Amino acid sequence: MGSQGKRPASSQAEQGYIGRFAPSPTGMLHAGSLVAALASWLDARAHQGQWRVRMEDVDTPRCVPGADQAILQQLALCHLVPDGPVLWQSQRGLDYQTALDTLIAQGWAYPCACSRKDIESAQTQSVLRHHAAVYPGTCRDGLGGKTARAWRLNVQAVQAAFHLPRITPWQDRRLGGQEQDVLEAVGDFVLRRADGLWAYQLAVVVDDAAQGISHVVRGEDLADNTARQMLLQRALDVPTPHYLHTALVLGTNGEKLSKQNGAQALDLQDPLHALRQAASALNLPVREEVTDIDAQLAQWTDLWRAQHAPRVPFKA
Repeated sequence: MGSQGKRPASSQAEQGYIGRFAPSPTGMLHAGSLVAALASWLDARAHQGQWRVRMEDVDTPRCVPGADQAILQQLALCHLVPDGPVLWQSQRGLDYQTALDTLIAQGWAYPCACSRKDIESAQTQSVLRHHAAVYPGTCRDGLGGKTARAWRLNVQAVQAAFHLPRITPWQDRRLGGQEQDVLEAVGDFVLRRADGLWAYQLAVVVDDAAQGISHVVRGEDLADNTARQMLLQRALDVPTPHYLHTALVLGTNGEKLSKQNGAQALDLQDPLHALRQAASALNLPVREEVTDIDAQLAQWTDLWRAQHAPRVPFKA
């Protein structure tokens, strides 16, 4: 990771396809997370690439002991086996600190003394995003004698250093053209939290780079994170993957199916049945006469390749 040096001339396509599935071990996989796992696995196989698994256990207080191994067992029952060793975020604190030190050295990260209440009080109007106030940049020019609690990315400084537009555009392989004004949507976002834990945005960017991830396939609810991650990728001089955000699996209440909303753990007494339900959510046809998991996965891979793979294949 450098400062403002040029990136290697070779493209991600020339380096080969590496995808990933990155569950949080706060519980077992549910129907929605199997959809994300299957989509990322199919995309990797359709590109004749590699598929990695990363345990996003950086938020250690929320993680359930043993859930990581249980998730790996669930994936294995579905014949979704990673290529290469599994990575645990909880073991990568030194790498995240190195990235933060790089940003601080360039003047692109600063300490913040604000509590959540301070941020909400600083708003002149009700500017809320996912029930959280947009950070107004209170500590961007100093702490004012207060004690630092967290570290934030100076979005304006990064954009200025690389002559980036205020609005960050990107192309999603399913959603098409997207854009976000990060300062207006979230403000200078957290890199290390007040409780000392590493923020998701920094961890995922550092880990995608370390694992050589060329393609990210994940749920549409995470599309909102893409612009922030792209800014961090530029600041840390690492490649930006290709993104594809899948449609969400909704619960009976119309909200995203998730552990927080009481989603039940997958019933894998019949793994093929669970995979068929996940495939249906991805608009892939189910053939009841196919009773072998590997044969069914192979058929879905062919269909996925026809729907999502580029006309010019990526080199392995």
